[in-house]
Amino acid sequence: MQIYLPIADLSFNVFYLAALGASVGFLSRLFGVGGGFLLTPLLVFSGIPAPVAVGSVSAQIVAASTPGALANWRRGGIDLHLALYLFLSGVIGAIAGVSTFDALRSAGQLDLVIAASYVVLLGTLGILMLREAVHAALNHRHDTDIHAKLARHHNRIQGLPLRLRFKRSKLYISVLPVLVIGLSVGFVAAMLGTGGGFLLVPALVYILRVPGSVVIGTALLQVLATLAVSTVLHAATSWNVDIVLAFCLMIGGIFGGQFGAAAGRHLKGQYLRALLALLVLAVAIRFAAGLIVSPHEAFTISALPTPRG
Repeated sequence: MQIYLPIADLSFNVFYLAALGASVGFLSRLFGVGGGFLLTPLLVFSGIPAPVAVGSVSAQIVAASTPGALANWRRGGIDLHLALYLFLSGVIGAIAGVSTFDALRSAGQLDLVIAASYVVLLGTLGILMLREAVHAALNHRHDTDIHAKLARHHNRIQGLPLRLRFKRSKLYISVLPVLVIGLSVGFVAAMLGTGGGFLLVPALVYILRVPGSVVIGTALLQVLATLAVSTVLHAATSWNVDIVLAFCLMIGGIFGGQFGAAAGRHLKGQYLRALLALLVLAVAIRFAAGLIVSPHEAFTISALPTPRG
């Protein structure tokens, strides 16, 4: 059953799109991460234009993250004070990301920059995750050393100026690293169509030492709010948000997520992290291959963005 995607200007099988959303939803709940950094590349590999993939996945993540944010709100799992600073800096980062996105698109370099960014980002992340998972599985003696290093690192963070008290997280730290983290995650999310949670959660845990009881909810709220702004900006400035595509992916993701959550209970944490690292590296290698291997057609024809004003 074919369905027309008006913004992408393509016809796709609706069951294929739903299956794609279900697959990423399954993996997201299995590994406990947002699926944007997987879904956007898979859409690009499937033939969806990169600008449309980025904008549409942003809309899909907003819809998919709302129930989780509300659930964390009800159980008190969100530090609103911390989330406010992350959101304010994240909005600035999102505005900068969308502006850079539009500039690169006008210059015809957007696809190249997105592919290269995914190679660097996912390649680095995958290697670090795989290394940590292997150490955790083979040698538990390093745990004490790791915690000691984290404690020394946290002491340096505490020495920075402009300290604020975040009561829900039981932290008294400088606001500067909070703003830098929010700015960076907002920029990456807007540029690459990722939720940013796979970057934000480790940053909150390892840099700020946010307690586990509030880290997921706080990160989820920041991702939701920042991507909502990013989606509006993408829709208003470059018309890249395909609601039909986002809806098909969202429906599939709801069903896939239910099975992923159940499957994740039967695997140990270090094995899940190792599998996720291998998956991330596979996506990075696929992007790298696209940059190196010569295309079948040397030239393509596409419509340029219509000038406004």
